[in-house]
Amino acid sequence: MFRNRKLNPEEEEIITHCHTEHPGTGEYDCFKKKGVYICKRCDAPLYLSKNKFSSNCGWPSFDNEIKGAVKRLPDPDGKRTEIRCNFCDGHLGHVFEGEKHTSENSRHCVNSLSMLFVQAFTEEGFERAIVAGGCFWGIEHLLKNLDGVKEINVGYIGGHVVDPTYEEVCSGTTDHAEAAEVIFDPQAISYESIVKMFFEIHDPTQKNRQGPDVGSQYRSAIFYLTEDQEMVADRTIHELKRKGLSIETELLPASMFYKAEDHHQNYYNKTGKEPYCHTRVKRF
Repeated sequence: MFRNRKLNPEEEEIITHCHTEHPGTGEYDCFKKKGVYICKRCDAPLYLSKNKFSSNCGWPSFDNEIKGAVKRLPDPDGKRTEIRCNFCDGHLGHVFEGEKHTSENSRHCVNSLSMLFVQAFTEEGFERAIVAGGCFWGIEHLLKNLDGVKEINVGYIGGHVVDPTYEEVCSGTTDHAEAAEVIFDPQAISYESIVKMFFEIHDPTQKNRQGPDVGSQYRSAIFYLTEDQEMVADRTIHELKRKGLSIETELLPASMFYKAEDHHQNYYNKTGKEPYCHTRVKRF
């Protein structure tokens, strides 16, 4: 099941018909926040902010893409190399090699209108963590009371349908995971502490399930928003493997997190029930 984002006429001209926005006019040209740039049409992760640099060319510039995210094609002008989203084939811009702007020696010149930005930090300076491990009700319930957690929301991430519903996700056809977005104060609790608690409140050795809940929407996954988050999560996974655990947790760049319907938020507090497939097991 696939559903792309509805584009306005200007976005259609660029993403579908390969036009180019005017230099210096794009939202992300001089943009310096931390996070992940995703395809505006299909939500596929494209670039990490760590790979963005200032080339003074008038368009957002990146010296590398997320592995497998971008495909290259000869441009119809016979001179340049066009870049497109590898998932939906949306036009991004062009790539230039050999300019020596960075050690990667590559410049992806991308239209701002071809992308959306998934930010790693809130305007208040709080950090975002996104994790999935079975029914999102249980993950939310067991993470929300950690010292330093400011807000937690349940929702959907990692699929191929823009703005999915609970029923669509549960059908198993959208490839989304049920997930929790944890907004926390990094001065009060570390990202590593949240990741380690996440690994203690679900079974990361189960593939596409958690207890009685079976399906890809219940898979174990960490969706990182920065290079630092990726390194911390990867290090923690390897620590568990050294302890002899066969870890099935996926480590993926974040895409758009879609907040679930209101009745799913804070579910166990509303119902007075307790999680049925999440219990804490000390692993660290």
